[in-house]
Amino acid sequence: MNEPLAERIRPKTLEEYISQQHLIGEKGYLTQHIKNGIIPSLILWGPPGIGKTTLANIIAKESGRPFYALSAINSGVKDIRDVIDKAKNSGGLFTTKNPILFIDEIHRFSKSQQDSLLGAVEKGWVTLIGATTENPSFEVIPALLSRCQVYILNSFDKEDLIALLKRAIKNDKLISKKKVKLKETDALLRLSGGDARKLLNIFELLVSSEEGTVTITDKYVLERVQKNMARYDKTGEQHYDIISAFIKSIRGSDPNAAVYWLARMIEGGEDAKFIARRLLISASEDIGNANPNALILANNTFQAVNTIGFPESRIILSQCAVYLANSPKSNASYEAIGKAQQLVQKTGDLSVPLHLRNAPTKLMKDLNYGKEYKYAHSHENNFVDQEFLPEEISNSKLYEPGNNVRENSFREFLKKRWKNKYNY
Repeated sequence: MNEPLAERIRPKTLEEYISQQHLIGEKGYLTQHIKNGIIPSLILWGPPGIGKTTLANIIAKESGRPFYALSAINSGVKDIRDVIDKAKNSGGLFTTKNPILFIDEIHRFSKSQQDSLLGAVEKGWVTLIGATTENPSFEVIPALLSRCQVYILNSFDKEDLIALLKRAIKNDKLISKKKVKLKETDALLRLSGGDARKLLNIFELLVSSEEGTVTITDKYVLERVQKNMARYDKTGEQHYDIISAFIKSIRGSDPNAAVYWLARMIEGGEDAKFIARRLLISASEDIGNANPNALILANNTFQAVNTIGFPESRIILSQCAVYLANSPKSNASYEAIGKAQQLVQKTGDLSVPLHLRNAPTKLMKDLNYGKEYKYAHSHENNFVDQEFLPEEISNSKLYEPGNNVRENSFREFLKKRWKNKYNY
């Protein structure tokens, strides 16, 4: 049986690797590690089909190291120990060329499985390269994460994906024998969701099903690609599309759509913790102070899901999703921190006003640190008009209350307090 196209044209060198110039360009981090002959343990974090496995293979080849690979989907602690024993026997601590142990989807390893890697990584028997589509801060245990450098792989852009297609047409031993015209590519790229592996699989399916000249148009692609490709895939682009639809349904106050997309994820085998984390984010980003209880419920949902797991967690997730969808909405806090960060980036590290500075020593007091500070609780209604921003950005209004019952009361409160300053 022929290898799939993605495997046949898999890059073998850094020069052949498309994209990720921040890592493998002339001054890229990984390029420098390879040149120096010192490869640290790494976590490669990025979307599916972006080339994490390929990059790990290239690192091993170009640094002249033995390469062992495991998949977290079907490997256990025994498999890890067997590979570590082989790695120790191939050199280990007594050579700078210690083997590379690549673990695909490392986020799927349990705590005990990740714990079994610690000794080998710490003692230098192996250089670990883990690949993950999930945030390693959540999915990799702290002890292992602290021993690794995390590198983020960016999604392919349109030019990268088209370059892959052109490479296949020119270099692949089978497709190069056919006459293929890339007239339109939007449908191909859209169906791939930025996943290079999926893109090449679809492309090969289309080209291999035709004799003679194959002209790729959007209509041709959509007519021939099977509808079941849109089935939920928690490792593919549907993982991102459906969670997006879920959150947008909550933001749009539609509990019916929210529970539908929730059910799609549950039936597709999505991780309950992933869903619960997104609910936490939505509770703050989309609801915020319009209903502060939303964040409390979302946080309790996350804790409960961690404790209970499926199938019962489906009920807890549904309760939270319905509550958030039915809550009043405000993105005022989200907007406020965005404006504040932009202001910081624009104005730099402005000095803290003297009256707001801490004064733990006599010298600091002599320099008037904290001298003019007015203690709010010593004044009527626990408020006194004073400046809390650096002089250069005084009167900068960053928080604009949302139009809802609770934040309208905030606006009235702020009008009374700051009527001469922030123009609420």
